[in-house]
Amino acid sequence: MSTTARNPSAPAPDTAELANTADIADVKGLHRKFITGVTIVTTMDGDRPRGLAVNAFSSISLSPPLVMVCVQRTSSTYEPLFRADHMGISILASDQLPVATVFAGKGDDKFAELRWTAGAHGSPLIDSSAAVLEARIQERLQTSTHTIFIGRVTQAAHSERPPLIYSAGGFYDGGQLDAAAL
Repeated sequence: MSTTARNPSAPAPDTAELANTADIADVKGLHRKFITGVTIVTTMDGDRPRGLAVNAFSSISLSPPLVMVCVQRTSSTYEPLFRADHMGISILASDQLPVATVFAGKGDDKFAELRWTAGAHGSPLIDSSAAVLEARIQERLQTSTHTIFIGRVTQAAHSERPPLIYSAGGFYDGGQLDAAAL
């Protein structure tokens, strides 16, 4: 069982709630077993492009074409994204690890050394990605520390470039995967 430091000024957690909550180390271990792609979620803040790396991306449905991303409210991109009507999502290609590193950090201008193209509704879409989409934000669902943004895809494109894969804290080339044996 792991322990974590608690803010002494925060209200004490509900004992019944704690009894029904999985151990955080087990939850982390579970998440490390789930393989994802690497996406950059973007929006415009006036004339300034903003974005962050997100691996909590998923398709919801094809008809209608809906996707979702989860964004922590402490992100510097959060407020502009919350105000936006549209968001861009770029699924990074296997050779774009430097791009992932920039967007996972807290740099002031993450787009300074980057080539990107505006989507039909102005959302930044990162050039040379494995795939890009632009979506109209339809819902913003608040959770404890994150907001789930649900968007209807208005534009989508993909290339033959293999995706960058994230698993257990590491990055991998999606073009180097072996098919599972039966």
